[in-house]
Amino acid sequence: MTLFRSLDDRHPLTGRLAMGVEYDGSGYCGWQRLKHAPSVQAAVEAALAKVANEFITVHASGRTDSGVHATRQIIHFDAPVPRSQKAWVFGVNANLPRDVAVRWVRSVPDAFHSRFKALARRYRYVILNQPSRPVLERANATWCRDPLDADAMHRAAQALVGEHDFSSFRAAGCQSKTPWRHLHFIEVHRHGPLVVVDVQGNAFLHHMVRNIVGALVTVGRGERGDDYLGELMALKNRRLADVTAPACGLHFVDSLYDASWELPREPLGPNLLAFLGEWTGERPLPDCPMVEFRRGKPVAAEQAAT
Repeated sequence: MTLFRSLDDRHPLTGRLAMGVEYDGSGYCGWQRLKHAPSVQAAVEAALAKVANEFITVHASGRTDSGVHATRQIIHFDAPVPRSQKAWVFGVNANLPRDVAVRWVRSVPDAFHSRFKALARRYRYVILNQPSRPVLERANATWCRDPLDADAMHRAAQALVGEHDFSSFRAAGCQSKTPWRHLHFIEVHRHGPLVVVDVQGNAFLHHMVRNIVGALVTVGRGERGDDYLGELMALKNRRLADVTAPACGLHFVDSLYDASWELPREPLGPNLLAFLGEWTGERPLPDCPMVEFRRGKPVAAEQAAT
């Protein structure tokens, strides 16, 4: 694995392409294109149109909310014209605002889909836990001046691991047809003044991670015990749950795919946590039907046969 890869400028890329995108979500209504407000998707599509000389629609691995950041948002699109790897990356970046950047581009088979082939998504929520308000980290961490017990937060969070009904942690306007999600893991660790909530699952409901963090902070302050998250989940009622944590601390850090797609591996973001040294895809995924299904294995047929 390496941070530095040369960009080919001799061989045009055609067909379906995948891109890795990073952005500071502070100035956007979220990823998804909207008519009434600026979005990251609209910025990326406008930059691609400059390079291709025609409009291009992109599809993303996940839709981040207003103010949420991403270090590894995977998108795909069908290139209408041939351009080299270097032309796509340099050309798009030259036409993007400073708070959005393309990190890489790769040719992928037509069967690849950034959303429907994703095996898991991973988020990190960063809390700056110190008495004074943040300055350099003010746009990418949430400030909490009350001392937090990260170990208690971690213990409480373990009640969420597995497949559950997360109705207590979904936003009122969530459009998902089902509140059921499979959380692969959730960890809370302290690194000096930083308290980091690291969570991975097959998918997430609207505001789900921020609602979980809001409840964990209550535990961290000592206002509730280790059973609090489990009790909230059992209620299956958002109105009876805790507050929603601010968007600025949330980072979409990974979309995981089967190795057969040969997407680049990268250090997990944000760079504020680069000292942790973890790269994308290092942790094994759980053995569950959704992962097997999206890898293209006939799960239902195999289960029926047994």
